[in-house]
Amino acid sequence: MTTRPTAALGPAELAAAGERMHARLVELFPIPRSITGNGVRSTLARLAQEIPLAVHEVPTGEPALDWTVPREWNLREAWLRGPGGEEILHSRDSSLHVLGYSVPVDRKLTLDELQAHLHSLPDRPDWIPYRTSYYREDWGLCLPHRQRAALQPGDYQVRIDSTLQPGRLTYGELFLPGQSRDEILLSCHICHPSLANDNLSGVTVATELARRLAETPRRLGLRLLFIPGTIGSLVWLARNESATGRIAGGLVMANLGDAGGFHYKKSRRGDAAIDRAVPVAIAGLGESVEIEDFAPFGYDERQYCSPGFDLPVGSLTRTPWGRYPEYHSSADDCDFVRPTQLAGSLAAYIEVVQILDGNARYRNLSPKGEPQLGRRGLYKPVGGGEAGRRELALLWVLNLSDGDHDLLAIAERSGLPFAAVREAADALIEAELLAPI
Repeated sequence: MTTRPTAALGPAELAAAGERMHARLVELFPIPRSITGNGVRSTLARLAQEIPLAVHEVPTGEPALDWTVPREWNLREAWLRGPGGEEILHSRDSSLHVLGYSVPVDRKLTLDELQAHLHSLPDRPDWIPYRTSYYREDWGLCLPHRQRAALQPGDYQVRIDSTLQPGRLTYGELFLPGQSRDEILLSCHICHPSLANDNLSGVTVATELARRLAETPRRLGLRLLFIPGTIGSLVWLARNESATGRIAGGLVMANLGDAGGFHYKKSRRGDAAIDRAVPVAIAGLGESVEIEDFAPFGYDERQYCSPGFDLPVGSLTRTPWGRYPEYHSSADDCDFVRPTQLAGSLAAYIEVVQILDGNARYRNLSPKGEPQLGRRGLYKPVGGGEAGRRELALLWVLNLSDGDHDLLAIAERSGLPFAAVREAADALIEAELLAPI
């Protein structure tokens, strides 16, 4: 019988992968990232030690569909000192303290003047919010509301030592070729500073997935993108428009390490292979998944699914963005992300990739009546009992391999794991009872 290559992990391997992904996340967490700048470069350089990333640099001012690559932003340090010269906050303690893309500031302000540039969360008084001003020149500081409420009248010294000038946007790309020209697209955003679940969980799972699948033979190519949110996907689409027709399915990776169950946001098409593969994959792992229809807001799936591209790209997460209290705050830290959840997310992505890669359409070469499987060594030698899963898979594949149903459809209708359906198809091919269309 044909044995197809698999990237599935056993329990011990999966647990070790979870710990490895979490350790990678902890290492990357302090790096001050934004949509451009040295923080992104440092992060990609670290990932390139594990996977063969190609790093692309796109100059400021280059068109990206209806957008333009912005100026590059880098932060050296930022701090706030009180009326007595005491240090109230410093960027060394958390990169979230600085409004992303803040212009340089070195000035003295009254408390009332300062308040217009402070950001906090009154309902979560001990957390630092994450705030940005990418496309409008501004500056600001973020701090716990409890600390903000305790500020006393007087003059405050603010220093934001940053640069905002022509430079480059940086993103990483890894392509693992397959036998076909078609490919699977996996995309994660790499722009958020010190946010573990919303950003780094997707990055670390994508890296581990690339390590795991690098040496596994595939029918479909696998393309992984490590890009800044929104502008990164727009840049990639603008530069690769002629290749987008090769994308057979894709996913946007984020929020993969929290305690929630799986959630899938469909592609714009709603019935693409990826939209059918995800529920089958999660069910095959013995877990459930909440399914949500496409909507034109969220992460980069809205760029891949814009009407001019309409790519079959969904988003597989745990708790979706904005639906957990810790989202975009300092509470989304390394302790919020669990190694076991990262491991489960890795297993889910491996399963989805293998389903897309293994899916095909076949024709039964002996369609009139049921072919005798016993004399071909495909059926149990003693009859009279209930059919086992293997026998059921063989019969389902034979019955629905009429040219109209792919293996994914057979798994959906039979309720059998896709791996069992794929294995049955391989056995029937070897017995010359099935032929690819």
